[in-house]
Amino acid sequence: MRQSSSATTHVSRRRLLSVSGALALTAACGSDTGRGGGAGGGAELDHWYHQYGEAGTEQAVRRYASAYRKARVNVQWRPGNYDQQTAAALLTKSAPDVFEGWPTLDQIRGGQVADLTGLLTGVRDDFHPAVLAPKTYQGKVYGIPQVIDTQALYYRKSLLDEAGVRPPRTLDELIDAAKALTTKHVKGLFLGNDGGAGVLGATPLRAAGLEPVTSDGEVGFDDPRAARTLGKLHRFHADGSLLLGAPTDWSDPSAFVQGLTAMQWTGLWALPRIQQALGDDFGVLPFPEDGPQGRPSVPVGAYGAAVNAHSGHIDAAKDYVKWLWVEHTDYQRDFALSYGFHIPARLSLAKKAAALAEGPAADAVRFTADYGYAGPLLWTDRSLTAFQDALSRIIVDGADPAAQLRPVIATTRAELKRVRS
Repeated sequence: MRQSSSATTHVSRRRLLSVSGALALTAACGSDTGRGGGAGGGAELDHWYHQYGEAGTEQAVRRYASAYRKARVNVQWRPGNYDQQTAAALLTKSAPDVFEGWPTLDQIRGGQVADLTGLLTGVRDDFHPAVLAPKTYQGKVYGIPQVIDTQALYYRKSLLDEAGVRPPRTLDELIDAAKALTTKHVKGLFLGNDGGAGVLGATPLRAAGLEPVTSDGEVGFDDPRAARTLGKLHRFHADGSLLLGAPTDWSDPSAFVQGLTAMQWTGLWALPRIQQALGDDFGVLPFPEDGPQGRPSVPVGAYGAAVNAHSGHIDAAKDYVKWLWVEHTDYQRDFALSYGFHIPARLSLAKKAAALAEGPAADAVRFTADYGYAGPLLWTDRSLTAFQDALSRIIVDGADPAAQLRPVIATTRAELKRVRS
């Protein structure tokens, strides 16, 4: 589901700000927060969701909860900086029993979230590995994937045809295409109003054939290829081919459907709206590869269902999560495809989804299967923030990529050492 701010890769809104500020944001959102006995004498559970942008999502999750018979489930729909709210709440006795989230390494190591590995017995291999991996630590699962959110490069077929530009398959081709497609009234590419640093994250590293953190827990971008690829991103800005100052940011397709840009990086959730506006006059691509060791890059992510390890009803909370996100495949399919547009987290459900079987939607599913990645759990918020700050200076200011990456590499190395201690 499209989240109320940056999406899914392990992204910038996943920030723990001050605890005191977060606590001021934890007002209830229209539901009973009592801890008394539930229907039929069972437990009473609080279940938090962040505020989705798609109409009908809130009503759907309330409907799912009301159908559960073993406990009374109080759904809270929470606007504002949701990650800040949940991180702060987990430090108090007011934390929810179940919450939608992306458990961080510090939360896992600090014993704040429960081990849910047993809930996936017999079905673990049916969950897309790219979206399950960042919810897994030392073989144990701490969040049950709900859907797969992914991003793609949307391009307007007619505009590319008029300019004699083919859909770009490499980063160099993307840079050239964006320049060729830029006119007095239309920009070639929209990567967000900040120029792309916020949404792209580690995607360009993957395009260069690198990782933010390697599988054996080392810095994965201490390599000249990182500086080479990131340095190329400034050319979008230098060429004047980037749309900046759009009325809405990258997660909304308005700039694309209104003809302000010939290409836009946005989420799969935008596809139905784009299709309604443009018919078949669009296509989708992964972020293009760069260099002989490069590969196309497709960030995937989305929240999962987590359980507060200090819940007074931890067994009941686990039973409810298993019922909803493991056993009830009808709800899982509904949640993924009826409100916005997303790929079910279960491979078997994705294969059966008629809405994902043809056209650009099918292309996006295929790209996700072939090139999908999620930010690794060891890529901590501190490392990500340092990287995105450096990336912004590289893209917008043309700062020297190698010089900008040196302190980021040092920060990431220190973070990896910290989390191993």
